[in-house]
Amino acid sequence: MTTRLTVAQALVRFLAAQYTERDGVRQRLISATWGIFGHGNVAGLGQALVEYADDMPYHQGRNEQSMVHAAVGYARQSNRLSTHAVTTSIGPGATNLVTGAALATVNRLPVLLLPGDTFATRVADPVLQQLEVPYAGDISVNDCLRPVSKYFDRVTRPEALIPAALQAMRVLTDPVETGAVTLALPQDVQAEAHDWPDEFFAERTWVVRRPGADPTELAEAVQAIRSARRPLLVAGGGVHHSRAEEALAEFASATGIPVASTQAGKGSLRHDHPQDVGGVGHTGTATANELARQADLVIGVGTRWTDFTTASGTLFAADGVRFLNLNIAPYDGHKLAGTPLVADARSALQELTGALQLHAHRVTGAYVDEYTLDKERWEQRVDACYEADEPDIRPTQPQVLGALDALVDESDVVINAAGSLPGDLHKLWRARSRDQYHLEYGYSCMGYEIPAAIGVKMAAPDRNVWALVGDGTYLMMPTEIVTAVQEGIAIKLLLIQNHGYASIGGLSETVGGERFGTAYRYQSDDGTYTGAPLPVDLAANVASLGMRVLRAKTVRDLRAALEEARAADTPTCVYVETETADTVSGAPPAQAWWDVPVAETATRPSAVKARELYERHVSTRRRHL
Repeated sequence: MTTRLTVAQALVRFLAAQYTERDGVRQRLISATWGIFGHGNVAGLGQALVEYADDMPYHQGRNEQSMVHAAVGYARQSNRLSTHAVTTSIGPGATNLVTGAALATVNRLPVLLLPGDTFATRVADPVLQQLEVPYAGDISVNDCLRPVSKYFDRVTRPEALIPAALQAMRVLTDPVETGAVTLALPQDVQAEAHDWPDEFFAERTWVVRRPGADPTELAEAVQAIRSARRPLLVAGGGVHHSRAEEALAEFASATGIPVASTQAGKGSLRHDHPQDVGGVGHTGTATANELARQADLVIGVGTRWTDFTTASGTLFAADGVRFLNLNIAPYDGHKLAGTPLVADARSALQELTGALQLHAHRVTGAYVDEYTLDKERWEQRVDACYEADEPDIRPTQPQVLGALDALVDESDVVINAAGSLPGDLHKLWRARSRDQYHLEYGYSCMGYEIPAAIGVKMAAPDRNVWALVGDGTYLMMPTEIVTAVQEGIAIKLLLIQNHGYASIGGLSETVGGERFGTAYRYQSDDGTYTGAPLPVDLAANVASLGMRVLRAKTVRDLRAALEEARAADTPTCVYVETETADTVSGAPPAQAWWDVPVAETATRPSAVKARELYERHVSTRRRHL
């Protein structure tokens, strides 16, 4: 039996019938579609979404990149088991997807991209927004999505949709391969009719596997742990994706091994778990980083070992230090010349715990006492940063975080991605639940926070979802505030005004750049941006987009505004001005290095001094072979 439908109609019907299942729980794989329509998709996918509105919910976006961010936020909150599709027209609508696609693929989060494309038949050539390539007739602007997609196909014939759609679902649901998946859809093919086999529209369930450890690799891992004197476990985002938090807590409690976390892995243990020692790496805590420097075995669980985590190869400094990498991806399992344990994080942690308990293995009491005392000292530093003795003065950025920290409970979700906030949050934030801490730091994309908060709120409508945004990030992409207002999605926006790129300003100063071009100020006579701060009113801008705004001038105001915002059932913004971009935030400085190359030759003293310091740090770098 067959059914005659357009390609776009067939695709929408197919997507509505796709499910995932893990641990016996089944859910829609593509639960909704975001779209901005133009001539490249309005008559195809636009018409199909109207035709099948009961089967495929639709959400209206304002910016193509931000639609991808919303889908990614939804996918992460859904443990990568459910996501959204995103459709755009051809031309700039399609190329605006690239940043979002890169973010999804870097962070290994599934999202389905459906950009329109130029005519497959080429009857009208060139069409509006077509990129003409003299040496190749089969290239369009959509090809720029190839390197940032885990799977890419251009559906130039109706019958080609069937294998392309099936491959797309396979990649989206593969815990190793997942990321952005792109099906480029020529506008003429979208509207073309075809007789489709009814089997194509039957419900399909994609089982997300939990592979256990290979016995040989497991035995090697157990031996490595038993022979270590100062082991340290580094929890990455894979712990969350696997829902391995309880298994990790049991492993840590049974063995006494301290657990540090990457940005993506923070919250793998609650902040008050005895074995949690906080963030690790350039933005980590002194406690975790000192343990990392002395560790003889580093157990990476679900981490990609980025340069922020390894302090650009300078952090794990002990002679003979070894790595044990528990990762579902073999590519990551072999990094840093580590012993691979290729398996699902939860399955393998449970197997490791059982095997080690057979030997009654536990680290020494002296080691536990050491990191416990160090953790207490760090918590005192956090308290000092959060404390505001004078509640009627303008808060520092850490005091803003402290006010929020004092208010939230384990049901709140805090979202951030770029600027100076990730460093402060990684060091200071006390994560109370497995998914409270939502930092996108694989791509560190300014503009992610507001649309991602919408996606998270869609996936968890009963949670309080906070988007923490600096002024630099806000000006990049505030557009989806309109979407939140339109759909009544009660996200909480905490907008911090410090008049510039505070994070890069600080980095610029340390590398001899003298904060050049990082402040939001008027130009001076010498052409530099060192004049008075710009008289922008971001709170008024937020209000103009339809969101309720609560202005806070002091610590006391801030506490009241945050409490009011948390109780609100409509989209609400708390706006607060902190120190300017050319002053310190008040958080502890970096506890580990990060490699940003400094000018090798310069005449300005700041750059010369920065180069001398850079060379000292570089001399401590090592390759783990």
